[in-house]
Amino acid sequence: MSTITIKTTVAADPELTWKCYTDPEHITKWNFASEDWCCPNAENDLTVGGVYKARMEAKDGSFGFDFEAVYSKVDEPNSLSYTMPDSRVVTTSFQSVSGSTLVTTVFDAETENDEEMQRKGWQAILDNFKKHVESLTA
Repeated sequence: MSTITIKTTVAADPELTWKCYTDPEHITKWNFASEDWCCPNAENDLTVGGVYKARMEAKDGSFGFDFEAVYSKVDEPNSLSYTMPDSRVVTTSFQSVSGSTLVTTVFDAETENDEEMQRKGWQAILDNFKKHVESLTA
């Protein structure tokens, strides 16, 4: 199984960046790939063995799905890892860089969609995350 890496640099400190990445009140504001999608609810038990759940759906109601994973590592505010039901692993790290935070996510690729499509979708969500966090510091 190959891995895909996505990155962004957020103009905020790691503590705020971590909070926005892990707090359900913030997750619902950024966890979608395009403006015609939304994340109406999220739950996050940020402990090893804890469950992360997020509902993602098209705003027109035509499609939606539940994303769920179980945490295997939580090192606030540095990194977290979780495993999805199909056994794919995702690791996200938060590194302080000159007053900003480099966010790097490495995830196991799935086999149904080509890797470039997966990279673009996950990067679009990470770009929304960056916009959300930076809107709080503007």
